[in-house]
Amino acid sequence: MILACAKPSPTTQAQSRTELELSGNWRVVVLNDPVNLMSYVVMIFKKVFGFDESRARRHMLEVHELGRSVVWSGLREKGEAYVFTLQQWHLTAVLEPDETS
Repeated sequence: MILACAKPSPTTQAQSRTELELSGNWRVVVLNDPVNLMSYVVMIFKKVFGFDESRARRHMLEVHELGRSVVWSGLREKGEAYVFTLQQWHLTAVLEPDETS
C-alpha cells in the first residue's frame, strides 16, 4: 500500500510566507545624511520614540559615527509607521528584517 503525502498548495505556502513576513521581527534603521543637525536628530528621536536625552544622543552619535543606528525593533506594521514618520521629519530611515532573532 502506497500512501500519498499531500503537498501544500502554492496559495498555502504564499500565505505562510506573508504571515511570517508580517509577524517576524523588523527593525527601523536611521541612516546618516549630510543635511540634518545633530540637535535636530536628537529632538526627533525624543519626539517620535520617547527616548530620554542620553538615549537619543547615543543613537544620534551612532548614526553620525557609524552611518546607521537601529532605533526600534518589532512587528512590521509598527515599523513601517515609524519609518514613514521619520521620513516626514526628513530623516533617512529604512525598514529591514531583523535576522538576529
